[in-house]
Amino acid sequence: MRRLVPVALGLILCAAQAPPEDPLQPYTGPSVRGVDPSTLDGKVMCGYQGWFSAEGDGSGRGWGHWTKNRSKPFDAANTKVDLWPDLREAGIDERFATALTHRDGRRAEVFSSFRKATVLRHVRWMREYGIDGAFVQRFIVDLKDPREARHFNTVLASIREGANLNGRVYAVMYDLTGLQAGRTGEVEKDWKNLRSTMKITDDPAYLRHRGKPVVALWGIGFSDKREYTLEECGSLVDVLKADGCSIMLGVPAYWRDGSRDATPDPALPDLLKRADILSPWSVGRFGKPEDAAGYAERTVKPDLAWCHVAKLDYLPVVFPGFSWHHMHAGKLDQIPRQKGRFYWAQWLALKKAGARMAYVAMFDEVDEATAIFKCETEVPSIDGGFVTYEGLPSDYYLKLTGSGGKLLRGEIPPADEPPR
Repeated sequence: MRRLVPVALGLILCAAQAPPEDPLQPYTGPSVRGVDPSTLDGKVMCGYQGWFSAEGDGSGRGWGHWTKNRSKPFDAANTKVDLWPDLREAGIDERFATALTHRDGRRAEVFSSFRKATVLRHVRWMREYGIDGAFVQRFIVDLKDPREARHFNTVLASIREGANLNGRVYAVMYDLTGLQAGRTGEVEKDWKNLRSTMKITDDPAYLRHRGKPVVALWGIGFSDKREYTLEECGSLVDVLKADGCSIMLGVPAYWRDGSRDATPDPALPDLLKRADILSPWSVGRFGKPEDAAGYAERTVKPDLAWCHVAKLDYLPVVFPGFSWHHMHAGKLDQIPRQKGRFYWAQWLALKKAGARMAYVAMFDEVDEATAIFKCETEVPSIDGGFVTYEGLPSDYYLKLTGSGGKLLRGEIPPADEPPR
């Protein structure tokens, strides 16, 4: 395997910001060995949206995901996010000025996921704080648009490079949300394209499990009247399995009894048994530190027992808090972080329940204030305000995530209070 020396890393990180003309080419750069890419066991993986763009970044997507209308100015009325990123480490060409200002008069700036240096830094943070890697989101409903496809292909290529440079792992996660009936074949087509042009499963940093490359399908079995059917999802699972993949399914929290967020369709359990890994979505299913233990006892432990019998692996979800005030006019700081107590309570509960791995929702999701990467406490002045890290260092949740992984692996003892 190719090795990277520190001097080479510095040269690479100073490379031009321009995205590759064709990001779906095989990776030929240097690679270092870090975390074990052959298994999901013992790992902490983050969801990576990578959907942020900015005016002037070269993507042509405007203020993608920063604003309610990405073609209009980024002002107070158009703001969509509830957390503000910390850009103190970003280069000048990674910063994009908005119409907002901080209290001291500084122009408020944001980043673009289209800029490679920004994504490489995010992956470097994963290494520095002991996070194993990322599930890179691919929104299949967007990929028909060449502009959107170029953006997400560029993000995937940047994550791939960052994972190789930093000894991390990555895997593709297809988010099926919004997909119309009869279109699941587009996932198969896209995956085959990634394998044939990008040679993605030949990449040394691509995550494997049970001896096969991992592909995640998120959004199966929910009760929110999705157009694509369980039958279509089952066929897609079968196709990807036949293509030599380990399949992870993102499912509702209450998939086992078919209640609340899950469809009661009796076909769901049989479909899930055809996968390799289940990952139930727990975001918003409880909202206080003391609720985490109850959720783990009533839901996670029986889930683990079911998966053990079915010979499936289980990847539970943890999240630091939640808010979507600017996006949906909901309550600001709807699920408060409580200076890390809410997040840490989930790690403790998973450890007690017997979980061996975790999926963090999310690394960069400032829209719904679930991000764990570096965010500001000194936020722009705006009606309604922003969620902050309550005076904690901007890297606190990165550190806490690394500690959560150590806890699950038995490298540190359980403690009621989160590490400071």
